[in-house]
Amino acid sequence: MNKHRRTAALLSVLFMGLGQIYNRQWIKGSLLLLLYGGALYYAITRLGDALWGLFTLGEQKQEMKLVGRVYEIVPGDHSIYLMVEGLIVIMTIVLFIFLYVFNIRDAYQIGKLRDEHGKPNTFRESLRFISEKKFPYLIITLPLIFVAFFTVLPLIFSILIAFTNYSSPKYLPPANLVSWTGLEAFIDLFTLSTWSKTFFGVFSWTIVWTILSTITTFFGGFAVALLVQQKGIRFKSFWRTIYMLPFAIPGFVSLLVMRNMFNSQFGPINQYLKWFGINGPDWLSDPTWAKATIIMVNMWLGFPVSMLLIIGILTTIPRDLYEAAEVDGASAFQKFRKITFPSVMFALAPILIGQFAGNFNNFNVIYLMTNGNPANSEYQFAGHTDILITWLYNLSINNGKYSTASVVSILIFIMLAFVSLWNFRRTRMFKEEELYR
Repeated sequence: MNKHRRTAALLSVLFMGLGQIYNRQWIKGSLLLLLYGGALYYAITRLGDALWGLFTLGEQKQEMKLVGRVYEIVPGDHSIYLMVEGLIVIMTIVLFIFLYVFNIRDAYQIGKLRDEHGKPNTFRESLRFISEKKFPYLIITLPLIFVAFFTVLPLIFSILIAFTNYSSPKYLPPANLVSWTGLEAFIDLFTLSTWSKTFFGVFSWTIVWTILSTITTFFGGFAVALLVQQKGIRFKSFWRTIYMLPFAIPGFVSLLVMRNMFNSQFGPINQYLKWFGINGPDWLSDPTWAKATIIMVNMWLGFPVSMLLIIGILTTIPRDLYEAAEVDGASAFQKFRKITFPSVMFALAPILIGQFAGNFNNFNVIYLMTNGNPANSEYQFAGHTDILITWLYNLSINNGKYSTASVVSILIFIMLAFVSLWNFRRTRMFKEEELYR
């Protein structure tokens, strides 16, 4: 009874495509067999070198050799290229394994159809079936392959860098080889005083910055939304449009303008203050004022989004709730606390969590406003206003400390993933969704 399905599956295990040929699907089986032969050749010729490069990261560095009276460069192994090539080969083979499993499953299903006295599809019928019934899977397959090679693979590569000594100036290929160092970079970040002081200092400011920037943009937008939606306010569309202008202007332009405005020497803000006999502070040169300034600027740029979202929610709250509350003698604050705020938070809690994660990695505001300055002599490659993401940029792009930067990126991912998931699972929307499943 199960003769065909077992035979077809076994043949597909031995050689991809044989099960389909056994099931009389000649063209499909032949194509899979050719693909199997190509993949087998690719694995035999590339897998050994790829694994050797991935595990050793090279054995011969580039050298200068005297040939006669002239020095010539003798090419060596490039550790990073070997790592990337190894990952590409392994990723390709993993994708092929998924295809191999699909081939076995397909042969089994067609064999099962034959056991039940059905007729296998011809190649043309198979193409028609895919185009009509499996078209969504066909469309998303190509993007998934791109995601595997252009998202997952770089992510794995950046994680692996954390377990090497890849850094400037001693361990930069091809002049020098990179080697695996295990958890050494993680240990150094927390135990060496120069690194640990920088990390905990930057991390603590990152937390303060993230909380304050999220609260100010959210509640700033909340306050403006409530004011615009008040009864008796005329030209509401006009006010909504005006308050959306900070968001409509490209952030890059706004930040550069703000940077010039807050310049303590020739910026217009301090010039205006002098007219009133006030000596303006060093907005971007003093550590405390620099932090306060970027929080204010971020609020100016970020509150319009929260305002627009909250206005949309306020318009959906039934007026009957407010009328019933007024009948019961509720004050304006009580109506806000019991009706308005819970309704807004129910809808916007997931977005607020996303804004928290976005502010944690808000590179643009810090980089364009202060570039991490003012400088901090106690920090390694970081200033007073640097957050983790800008410190990571300085470590990698400006100073070539790639292994340490990779460690920081892993820690950022772990912290954000934990905080975001934990908070999202505590939202009322998530709890009610789980309740009705």
